[in-house]
Amino acid sequence: MKKNRKLVILSALLSGMMLLSIGCSTGTDDGEEGNGGSVDIGIVLPTKDEPRWVQDETRFKEALEDTDYSVEILFSQGSSAKEKENVESLLTKGIKVLIICPQDGDAAAAAAEAAAAEGVKVISYDRLITGTEAVDYYVTFDSIAVGAAQGQYLIDKATGEGNPLYLYAGAASDNNAFLFFEGAWSVLQPKIADGTFEIKNSPEAVTLQDKAELTRDEMSKIIGQITTNWDFNEAKNKAESHLTSASAEDKGDVFILAPNDGTARSIADTFGTDSDVTSFVVTGQDAEMASVQYIIDGKQSMTVFKDVRTLVKDSIDMAVSVLKDETPKTTGAYDNKSKEVPAKQTEVITVDQENVKAALIDSGYYEASEFTGLE
Repeated sequence: MKKNRKLVILSALLSGMMLLSIGCSTGTDDGEEGNGGSVDIGIVLPTKDEPRWVQDETRFKEALEDTDYSVEILFSQGSSAKEKENVESLLTKGIKVLIICPQDGDAAAAAAEAAAAEGVKVISYDRLITGTEAVDYYVTFDSIAVGAAQGQYLIDKATGEGNPLYLYAGAASDNNAFLFFEGAWSVLQPKIADGTFEIKNSPEAVTLQDKAELTRDEMSKIIGQITTNWDFNEAKNKAESHLTSASAEDKGDVFILAPNDGTARSIADTFGTDSDVTSFVVTGQDAEMASVQYIIDGKQSMTVFKDVRTLVKDSIDMAVSVLKDETPKTTGAYDNKSKEVPAKQTEVITVDQENVKAALIDSGYYEASEFTGLE
């Protein structure tokens, strides 16, 4: 009996030691729990299927390496439902700041409100969460400037009149898609009105081509016809459909407004295989590695470089200010349909073959060894 009693006591002591060990466990800043299971900053990004967001994940990790703050980064994989689950999971870990790039601006309102209800400060990252007051700050590139840079590039490459213009846009669920299109339309519309360009793939855009400024509803009608949903395959299918229905006279030397690099590559590949397309100028944004190589090879005309290092730094600086009970620095505000959200804006740079090395290699953003044919 005494022997059994000793075994019971020993077993109880071992169990207590195991529980104590579990309660004191720590982790790293790469998505593991830290500080005994708590997390200071929770980050939710849209998907791992686009190079842009994987790149952002890497930059966030690098930005937090030398800090004392713990972080967990989760991906929503294109699902607003998964996005909300991610936020709820982070809330259980005691986050104090949520940095979230919404899959769908309106749908993300519920996740932001859940965070706000727990006293968590919400920073909308790159894309704006809309239709709620539960957004404290917004860190973004100047999205209208992005679209304007894309449109201006097409204008600078065009000569004469009647140049075929094909318009494409991002997802109608993404507020940025409207801002990009608004910026592009602001510079393209005068050149459409004077006959420099002729829209070939959107009857709605043709109907509205004499309007210098479009309402949200008017842009929505156009984007409904030309959306790629930020999906490479959808962009390819839409381009194929437009080329199939277009006559040879609607092709020749064409100009293409593509919303980002992934869709630009799909659209460029499609237009490049059409025998009636003599040449094309196609825009992009994000300076993805694959598109940088396309630019070097002459298969994509330009990209709008948005230095993620700066955007991430602005986000982390803002989050750290919040954690220190300080007021973050902002440079403007954006209307999210419920409030004016204080924002920090980051400038953008147009990149093509002429300055690709200076903008992306000499700046240390990429290594020259990652590309071929770079001079």
